[in-house]
Amino acid sequence: MKLQPDRIVGVNVIGGYTSDSVRIGERTWHHSLLLPWQGEATAWRPANVDELGVADFEAVAELEPELVLFGSGHALRFAHPALLRPLIERRIGVETMDTAAACRTYNLLVAEGRSVVAALLLAPIQGVRKTPPAPL
Repeated sequence: MKLQPDRIVGVNVIGGYTSDSVRIGERTWHHSLLLPWQGEATAWRPANVDELGVADFEAVAELEPELVLFGSGHALRFAHPALLRPLIERRIGVETMDTAAACRTYNLLVAEGRSVVAALLLAPIQGVRKTPPAPL
């Protein structure tokens, strides 16, 4: 039984993901991105946790979500707490998980009507062939 529509009007929904891509609507992203619940997805500078800076999280905070899902890539890795200062100062919650888990959780929160931003790190795994994103 189908309990919710495939698309939720007025918000962004992740349609599929692989180890090195995320599909949002008709567009497939192959690099890190910021995905707000509403508005446009945008490219995000860092490709991995080691490249993160305070300015990267300042860009996330400017979207004014109630919660940020930080997708840290293929494995769970936490950003240094000092880098999260722009979010903490604005009392914006942050949850860290691998990027695949962040994609799944993002869709659940959007379906609940939450103002959430997915900050997703996407870095291709060496030697892995790119495949189209699988549907969620």
